[in-house]
Amino acid sequence: MDHLYEKTLRSETLYEGRIINLRVEDVELPNGKQSKRELIDHPGAVAVIAITPDNKILAVRQYRKALGKSIVEIPAGKLEIGEEPEITAIRELEEETGYSCQSLTEVISFYTSPGFANELVHLYVAEGLVKKGEQSADEDEFLDVLYLSLEELEEMVNTKEVHDAKTAYALLYLKMNQR
Repeated sequence: MDHLYEKTLRSETLYEGRIINLRVEDVELPNGKQSKRELIDHPGAVAVIAITPDNKILAVRQYRKALGKSIVEIPAGKLEIGEEPEITAIRELEEETGYSCQSLTEVISFYTSPGFANELVHLYVAEGLVKKGEQSADEDEFLDVLYLSLEELEEMVNTKEVHDAKTAYALLYLKMNQR
């Protein structure tokens, strides 16, 4: 067993929502003392690095209530129950941008905030983009589609227009792979 393991003594669900559940756990620490953990359960998500034939990166500008501002992000969305991440990626790309893709390659999966949440994001690269029509975002989702060069995306990180981990991770991937 992992010598850093925290044994759960009691778990109480405080909130069950459409996107997240919140629970509080009493745990026994490796040194025998006790503590509390406030934890968020999330079904997971996908994020898509969509690259156009002319080497532009598709992004969306969206208002984020938790931040009180709009930021620029790569297309992304929550996994539906029982849905494979690849299917979610294809669906979210079409809904948010109006594009489908001829190839979809998984890059990596990563946890967004492992200190308090179990959200796992699956990052994909979509190429061979084909415009299918207009975006068909969820009824409570309003966004603008942007076509950005790698340099423009990087500058948006510097100006904090891009201010989220999945898009910064995507930029790092693109720069490391000279896309």
